[in-house]
Amino acid sequence: MIIPLDTLILFFLTTFVVVLSPGPAAIAVTAEAASNGFKRSLFVILGIAAANIVYFVLSATGIAALIVASSTLFSVIKWIGVAYLLYLGLSALLSRSGPLSIKPEEKQVGRHHRVFFRGFIIEFSNPKALLYFSALLPQFINIEQAIIPQLLILCAITFLLDIVCYSLYAYLGWKSMSVGLKPLAIKIINKSAGAMLIFAGLKMASVER
Repeated sequence: MIIPLDTLILFFLTTFVVVLSPGPAAIAVTAEAASNGFKRSLFVILGIAAANIVYFVLSATGIAALIVASSTLFSVIKWIGVAYLLYLGLSALLSRSGPLSIKPEEKQVGRHHRVFFRGFIIEFSNPKALLYFSALLPQFINIEQAIIPQLLILCAITFLLDIVCYSLYAYLGWKSMSVGLKPLAIKIINKSAGAMLIFAGLKMASVER
């Protein structure tokens, strides 16, 4: 197996929590679905996923050389990743999260590529994805195996998680028009995500190369 199962599971869970954590992209998808329907929000989601693929490629470009060249650099990148996960986790736990801010707009009949581009810009302007992949991706790469296939597998997992997680936000936004989103539910999501991020950070801190 190119990537060990336990490594794949850890990458899946870590990325899942990061993607699912409420942020600008999640709010944009939710608002689009609430304003213009679930189907239209899918183009925002595709734009977000495409931006993350670009970030993934940019991050992966120099990863192999960094890993192979220096054990010190590997350790530095590892601890930056651990610190980043702990920062995200503590931020989620300590934040006073209220309900999502959704302000439905008038129906728009714009072209789908414009909606796609909007999602792309929202995500691409957020450096969190670049920092996430640059700091954490090297820890899931086995330099004794072919690196390109590993990157393709991890990229595919990230893309699928983007689609699934943001589709959930789109569904919530679409349903919010009739039932509303409760502040307590958003707080529970934030606190749970924070706890899981801290757990993942501590787990990675104990992993040796």
